[in-house]
Amino acid sequence: MSKVLNPTEIEQALAGLPGWARESDALVKTYEFASFREAMSFMVRAGFEAEAMNHHPEWTNVYDTVAVRLTTHHAGNKITASDVELAQRLQKISWVG
Repeated sequence: MSKVLNPTEIEQALAGLPGWARESDALVKTYEFASFREAMSFMVRAGFEAEAMNHHPEWTNVYDTVAVRLTTHHAGNKITASDVELAQRLQKISWVG
């Protein structure tokens, strides 16, 4: 199981994750793309990253917008190092910020 992060560790991680925020016990970000096709393309690529980690996001898609919420269910719905790692991977593959 991935380590549950304390508030200081979460804030340090967020400093390197532009546009991400802490919302209760989750890391959240909303990505806005130029089109539905771009949003879906991002979600497919993100799905490969999530599957490789066996760590899956909670997310929604409405047309060109993808809202991502990361929390670790088997750690009591807390923020863990796995959430930070997936957020970092999503940042690397995103072309909108």
